[in-house]
Amino acid sequence: MRIDIVTIFPDYLAALDLSLVGKARRAGLLDLRVHDLRDWTRDRHRTVDDTPFGGGAGMVMRPDVWGSALDDLLVPAGTASGGGARLVIPTPSGEVFTQRHAEALAGEGHLVIACGRYEGIDARVAEHYRGAGHRVSELSIGDYVLNGGEVAALVMVEAVGRLLPGVVGNPESLVEESHGAAGLLEYPVYTKPPSWQEHEVPEVLLSGHHARIDRWRRDRALERTAQRRPDLLSALDAGDLDAHDRAVLADAGWEVVAGPGDGGSGGASHESRPAVVRRGVAE
Repeated sequence: MRIDIVTIFPDYLAALDLSLVGKARRAGLLDLRVHDLRDWTRDRHRTVDDTPFGGGAGMVMRPDVWGSALDDLLVPAGTASGGGARLVIPTPSGEVFTQRHAEALAGEGHLVIACGRYEGIDARVAEHYRGAGHRVSELSIGDYVLNGGEVAALVMVEAVGRLLPGVVGNPESLVEESHGAAGLLEYPVYTKPPSWQEHEVPEVLLSGHHARIDRWRRDRALERTAQRRPDLLSALDAGDLDAHDRAVLADAGWEVVAGPGDGGSGGASHESRPAVVRRGVAE
């Protein structure tokens, strides 16, 4: 995979030389390039922003400068590369970035990440490249505002890069982690020593009984998700829950019920409607 990141603060991305992403770059698993947006300016002050039309506080990043940079970095749409690079624009007004987005982006051959600053990038930039046939994703890493897109770019590159083949030493570590295919938060993890500050490692994890350990981990994942991220439970496929899962959820105040029907006499029967997970209703 190739990733190009465009920013006015290239040094901000120095952290990408560290840890697994840095190792992946050095091993040739990830072709990661950081560019200074000011290299595409044409005035002696290397200006990248101007005042907003309509008035208001702050400055807006100029579309002409961004256009020059992106024209050079984006593979033309419709080429043999499969439609060119995907343009990713971190912005607090974008769709919330999730593990599903990371998985989708990890399947791309080329990403270009445009890091905005000030009040953001002129809206015509995203509009123009969509209209030209490029795939454009405007993504937010959370419901808060940062000074610029560099932090979000770091998050996205780390989330995407670790999914590339060969980047994580043991691929099995990706299977059961939080926000994975199971849709649950990860269970609690422990290591040596078995006793620390009068806290003991759960006995089942010392038993060597793999089936019991798997069941314990699944139960804790269900309980933790119910407590900390109930929104994830509501999105679960109830068909993937066995009787033990349902009992654990019931103890946590959740139940599996038949989904709502269409209200018509010709609709599906109560039993044939897809089941859903919802908070238990007190009798």
